[in-house]
Amino acid sequence: MLKTILKYWLLTAIIISGLFVIMYGLAQQVERLGADDPQIQMAEDAAARLANGASPQQVVPTEKVDIATSLAPYLIVFDRDGKPLASSAELNGGTPTIPAGIFENVKQQGEDRISWQPQPGVRSAIVVTQIKGGAGFVLAGRSLREVEKRENGLEEIALLGWGGLLLVTLLAMFLLFWWRPLKGATPVATPQAQN
Repeated sequence: MLKTILKYWLLTAIIISGLFVIMYGLAQQVERLGADDPQIQMAEDAAARLANGASPQQVVPTEKVDIATSLAPYLIVFDRDGKPLASSAELNGGTPTIPAGIFENVKQQGEDRISWQPQPGVRSAIVVTQIKGGAGFVLAGRSLREVEKRENGLEEIALLGWGGLLLVTLLAMFLLFWWRPLKGATPVATPQAQN
């Protein structure tokens, strides 16, 4: 009886686990992809202005954003060789740089959207766009701190729901397979006491 219960429950547990992985994956992707929305617009608008003759200093905000502590979005304009020309981003007192491989990817695809970690504990969602004509690149970014907090919350809810559902299905299997046969069993007659 116990083997039968565990066999059916294991199949149920696999299905439940698969569904929870899919649901969590979808929710996490929606959350993460949504983190790029303002940067896409910022990078494309800045690249268009630069292609129409604006200087990097006209496009990039003058107020500096410390990307290690601030949630504010920021812009960096790079020349065609990947050297920064103007930046509203600051990290450890200087302009942060991205790996050269990102520029190569943008040259081929026109744009790249990635999670960037210039140093431990500092993560940003960045969008890098090429300026029309290959004159350079625009990076728009913002901190992933709040997005990651929401992702952690989603993970906790998913784990609690997954564990709770596994427990409920295990109890249901026991009730279904173990209690039902007992319910239909014939009661054993007990001897009557004689006076």
